[in-house]
Amino acid sequence: MSAPDGPVGTERSLGQLVSAASKELSELVHDEIALVKAQLTQDVKRGAIGSGAFVAALAVLLFSLPMLSFALAYGIHTWSDWNLAVCFLLSFAANVLVAGLLALIGVVFAKKAARGKGPQKAAAAAKETAAVLQHAKPHPRRLRPAAGAPELEAGERADAVARSTS
Repeated sequence: MSAPDGPVGTERSLGQLVSAASKELSELVHDEIALVKAQLTQDVKRGAIGSGAFVAALAVLLFSLPMLSFALAYGIHTWSDWNLAVCFLLSFAANVLVAGLLALIGVVFAKKAARGKGPQKAAAAAKETAAVLQHAKPHPRRLRPAAGAPELEAGERADAVARSTS
């Protein structure tokens, strides 16, 4: 727990302790919420990268096929003197290979986004904290007797109740 607010040797009142505990609990809840937001942001970024790679794969496949196919097919035909139909098939295969590579990158990032269970981890941590706080009990304090008063042994109770002056 934190140090007392007053001078050394003074104890805080019950109200001050409750106030400090509620303040710390509020800060803990705010930190848990910030953690969930950060983990969600990370998962969304991974998902966006994966879907962007899928879109890029489709764009490459759709928009580059005609131009690349003609250029590659005529280039292969000029270089190898093969039949023009075989050259067009080879250029199509090259375009499909590039699109498949981009789709593979999209799959990898999509799996990372699905595997990142950020909010579930933070929610489990928050539930664990709440469970610990529900079962928390204050530690018994050893009463310091006033000067000249006899010390209490374990199991004995004091007849007088000390009152705070705050």
